[in-house]
Amino acid sequence: MKLLNDGKPFKSSRSGSAGHCVQVQHLNNGTVAVSHSTDPKAGTIQYTAQERSAFLDGAKAGEFDLPTN
Repeated sequence: MKLLNDGKPFKSSRSGSAGHCVQVQHLNNGTVAVSHSTDPKAGTIQYTAQERSAFLDGAKAGEFDLPTN
């Protein structure tokens, strides 16, 4: 995430040690940038504050839970 320098990126506390590392950076304009810290060439996805809020609300409501059989 070298191109995004508004805030300091950090690794998710849920990232394991097997190289599956999610890196998050809060930008000054309220946007959140997400990337794979061990694969910087893969790029960065940016979410607006509204997108982030909608995702978190859906996750809390169970919208992304695996179906139960």
